[in-house]
Amino acid sequence: MTKAELVDKMAKDAGISKVAAAAALSSLLDGISKTLKKKDGKVTLVGFGTFTKVRRQARTGRNPQSGAVIKIKARNVVKFKPGKLLKDSV
Repeated sequence: MTKAELVDKMAKDAGISKVAAAAALSSLLDGISKTLKKKDGKVTLVGFGTFTKVRRQARTGRNPQSGAVIKIKARNVVKFKPGKLLKDSV
């Protein structure tokens, strides 16, 4: 499902315009992004799941084409853990 399809479904289900649904979806995604940028960023949507920010340590890896050893920098990544209702519905 694409973002446009999700906006269409939200508008139809809620009985609102596509513009309002797009604004609501944009606000939700922006709120999740801003929360995850914080030091202890964590967003929990009960029944759906939890988004958490995790620090991945620096490590060494290999270039698959040449086999050369490369250094991979430390970085933050987002993990998602599905909630019980989502697990049960799938």
